[in-house]
Amino acid sequence: MQKWVVANWKMNGSKNLLNEYKNAFAESSNLIICPPFVYLGEPAGLKLGAQNIYQQPKGAYTGEVSAQMLAELSVKYCLIGHSERRQYFHEANDIVRAKAETCLRAAITPIICIGETLEQYEAHQTTHVLEKQLAECLPNGTGFWVAYEPVWAIGTGHTPTIDEITAVHLMLREKLPSTTLLYGGSVNGDNAAAIFAINNVDGALVGGASLDVKAVEKIYNHASL
Repeated sequence: MQKWVVANWKMNGSKNLLNEYKNAFAESSNLIICPPFVYLGEPAGLKLGAQNIYQQPKGAYTGEVSAQMLAELSVKYCLIGHSERRQYFHEANDIVRAKAETCLRAAITPIICIGETLEQYEAHQTTHVLEKQLAECLPNGTGFWVAYEPVWAIGTGHTPTIDEITAVHLMLREKLPSTTLLYGGSVNGDNAAAIFAINNVDGALVGGASLDVKAVEKIYNHASL
């Protein structure tokens, strides 16, 4: 069974990187790239995801981009509630839910990010934190994905143990039996195979490694076995 690979470039990348992706992954069925907004109009042959949207359909919101605008560029996926959006832009759970609902109305699949901080992890609050985020962030109905990204693992080179990832994804699967579930947090070519082998992990949300096409190819090869 193929696993999804979602490549989040964050505020990085270039046209050269875009061309490398085109050459390496043209027509790939299970890879989604999430580059900065300025590159979303260019990648022919690649599945596209945005890193964010604004929750209103239009208006005097200078600097923001609506879901309808993304849909015009054939964007089919959008990250919602990434921990960096929560940390630096103070997006609370109600904003995350509103953005997810806006995506669904525009026929865009929201990939809703949840995860605990290091302090919460060390206090054994992971399940409590995630359950609260699920209750407050998820829209009604279906059509969304969920990405578990422990905040303390993003960009640090540290990951939870296989047993910890397994336990979290089992909890998520019990609550969301038909939802696509991703794991994110320092996924790379060396640990991807073990992560993809975990029950209930349907794919990976890749951050830092997504800027190295060779690294993504290695992850992608594990996802496509």
